[in-house]
Amino acid sequence: MSKRAVILAGGKGTRLRPYTTVLPKPLMPIGDYPILEVIVRQLSYFGFDHITIAVNHQAHLIQAFFQEGKKWNVKIDYSLEDKPLGTMGPLKLISDLPENFLVMNGDVLTDLNYSLFYETHSASSSIFTISSMNREQLIDFGVLDTNEESFLTGFREKPKHLYQVSMGVYLLNQKALKYVPEETVFGFDTLMLKLLEEKESVKVIPHNGYWLDIGRPDDYERAIDDFDSLKDKILYA
Repeated sequence: MSKRAVILAGGKGTRLRPYTTVLPKPLMPIGDYPILEVIVRQLSYFGFDHITIAVNHQAHLIQAFFQEGKKWNVKIDYSLEDKPLGTMGPLKLISDLPENFLVMNGDVLTDLNYSLFYETHSASSSIFTISSMNREQLIDFGVLDTNEESFLTGFREKPKHLYQVSMGVYLLNQKALKYVPEETVFGFDTLMLKLLEEKESVKVIPHNGYWLDIGRPDDYERAIDDFDSLKDKILYA
């Protein structure tokens, strides 16, 4: 079965400066490969045979590197934004998206089984499916609980909070696109609030493996450190 993916690679990577002053973030090397090539190899391995890369900032460099995708046995084409459109806005520029398709950020390093994720979404009634990770955040202070009269009712020393966060990997049904406006900056957060308001079905599937969003210098350095031990798990072809 043919599977389609859209990789969002149009951002300026401002959080990753000074690294991104020369290269766009998706072309930053992790080991011997740009992070975006790792993603393309993974998607090809999991049966995604048509990948559209949404580009804007330094688009020519990304196009020159990946060309038409023959090296990875996939068809690669490009959707060029004339102006930044956020994470979901660029999807309205792509006219031939199938009933279900993968959308993901171009800076995600993970061992997610993309094929299983696709199949789970396709078998559900959801118009949008999010791959998530559990994250623990330590509050580095003593937390005071008070009542309406400002009297202490509880005390917690450096408590930990667990959160379920988006990995930046999604599966969409075509129906979700009706909520995305044309030629407007429109992000994932805005779309989620709209789908909740419209009482649409959004599924969240937790991932228990490896995930790193390479958005900041310390994340990028961690990815480089982790890559050698991860290669067998994430670099399939």
